Amino acid sequence: MRHNKKFNHLGRTASHRGAMLANMAISLIKHKRITTTVAKAKALKKYVEPLITKSKNDTTNSRRVVFSYLQDKYAVTELFKEISLKIADRPGGYTRIIKTGKRLGDNADMCFIELVDYNENMAKDKVAKKASRTRRSSKKSTAAAPASETPAAEASVTEASAEETKAE
Repeated sequence: MRHNKKFNHLGRTASHRGAMLANMAISLIKHKRITTTVAKAKALKKYVEPLITKSKNDTTNSRRVVFSYLQDKYAVTELFKEISLKIADRPGGYTRIIKTGKRLGDNADMCFIELVDYNENMAKDKVAKKASRTRRSSKKSTAAAPASETPAAEASVTEASAEETKAE
């Protein structure tokens, strides 16, 4: 029976699993996105999100606690200086898992796990810009000019362009 089996051991010893998750967390912090299996990504999510939450409070103690998990000065510095500033107003859910299909060799479910605030393609303000975009046409340049200029200035522009064509 499976009573109180709270986490996936991933077929590894405790020390191997801890080292693997620490290395994956360091790679995620440095590169903002990594590709892995779904099972490892779910285990990594439970491992790294409390560390990111801890990084919101930049004290010596929280840096020491995070360093005890990661054992990488560069990753700890990156986490406390850049990532914590970007996720300061987010109450949780710092990572996103997106499934990419099956691995070719062993048919394992693959995905990539990324930090949510670092993907510009999925940001909400980018979606608003795409919605306002229309098809290009030759009328667009003439339609944009009257909106920005006054009617008197528009008349003088059309007269000037008519004189230029006569001169040629």
